[in-house]
Amino acid sequence: MNPATMTVVLTGASGGIGTALAHVLVQAGARVVLVGRRAAPLTALAAELSGARAARVVALAADVTRADDRQQLAQVATEHGVNVLINNAGTPCFGALDTQDDALIARVLLTNLVAPMQLTRALLPQLRVRPQARVLNVGSALGRLGLPGYAIYGASKFGLRGFSEALRRELAGSPVRVQYLGPRATHTAFNDAQVDAYHRATGAQVDEPAVVARAALALLTSHAAERFIGFPEALAVRVNGLAPAWLDGAFGKHAAAVRTATSPAAACAAGASSI
Repeated sequence: MNPATMTVVLTGASGGIGTALAHVLVQAGARVVLVGRRAAPLTALAAELSGARAARVVALAADVTRADDRQQLAQVATEHGVNVLINNAGTPCFGALDTQDDALIARVLLTNLVAPMQLTRALLPQLRVRPQARVLNVGSALGRLGLPGYAIYGASKFGLRGFSEALRRELAGSPVRVQYLGPRATHTAFNDAQVDAYHRATGAQVDEPAVVARAALALLTSHAAERFIGFPEALAVRVNGLAPAWLDGAFGKHAAAVRTATSPAAACAAGASSI
């Protein structure tokens, strides 16, 4: 799909990956509807992006977990002829499972899994009538590789990947192609000091948001179903998909890093962002 033909609804647009994605998309010639919960950063981003491309950028403050806001988004999508939905908004969560509570589990699953499913359903009639359309779900390598400390977050991303796979097959033969992007750890405000310490303790490689944004654009312009970013993560997710138990013994240092974390629930307290 040619970026110049894309009119994109981008959720989580004011987060680290979202902002980088907005820049990459606009620079490639796409029109973008920036979506996020807070109006001020969206307006600032729209002003930064606009310049000579003012007609290519729209800012819309909306919470994708709210039915009324999703309905408003569907109306905007129809008005602007949207043919690409990027489900990028998300809520972080790191820490041992027994430090979390029921309300947190519900919030993470609602934002990271249920809301993208509901928003996709709301926009699907509009996407179906376009000559070409895309749904890109920005997930995580943790959507195919379970790590200690990420039981809740990983479950939400495993679900998002499963949704992407099933819907892709359901819509085969239609103009709508469903894709899944699995970044590894990314350097954004999504991560607090405890997560950064976990990355150092486990030797995790951390990408800049621009790396993820470029990978997202490359995926959108391709016919690929999914893409995982970085080595060895891209290999590990494949091995894990074939024989998950083979890797069970490989994450001892990850489990130890979770046990030494203090106040792990703090990493689950941030607002909507993206990874």
